[in-house]
Amino acid sequence: MKVTQHLWFEKDMEAAIGFYTGLIPGSAVHWVTPLPVDTPSGPAGSVRIASFTLGDQRYQAIEAGPLDPFNHAFSISVECDTQAEIDRLWDALKEGGAIEQCGWLKDRWGLSWQIVPKRLGELMGDPDQAKAKRVAEAMLQMVKLDIATLEAAAKG
Repeated sequence: MKVTQHLWFEKDMEAAIGFYTGLIPGSAVHWVTPLPVDTPSGPAGSVRIASFTLGDQRYQAIEAGPLDPFNHAFSISVECDTQAEIDRLWDALKEGGAIEQCGWLKDRWGLSWQIVPKRLGELMGDPDQAKAKRVAEAMLQMVKLDIATLEAAAKG
């Protein structure tokens, strides 16, 4: 059994998945093909589907015109080891999109992302609840997450 996330793009699917796979190490576009039959979204060839991976996650995508826009109910969360990784992804994904609180942003296609330091989970899982609370409070004040600020909050 395989589980694969599926994304519906109104337009520019190939540009989006090319952008995403270029940002995340270990990613690849496996195939892109037009559907050779008429569909409710258009005539044969007008709807395109794709298969790709982002890191260790499988995705499929379709470009078939407007349906439902992306929203916060689905997001891609990327756990980063370093602040440099966070900064690189944040800067690339925010271009043409919108930044939000707590490490969230929407890219230019409207897809929500969470760019999160691995260290956040470690600090939030600390058995010292006062430390975890300070970290959570610091995180809630941030837009782009900053590892040094989270570490400082953990220390008190």
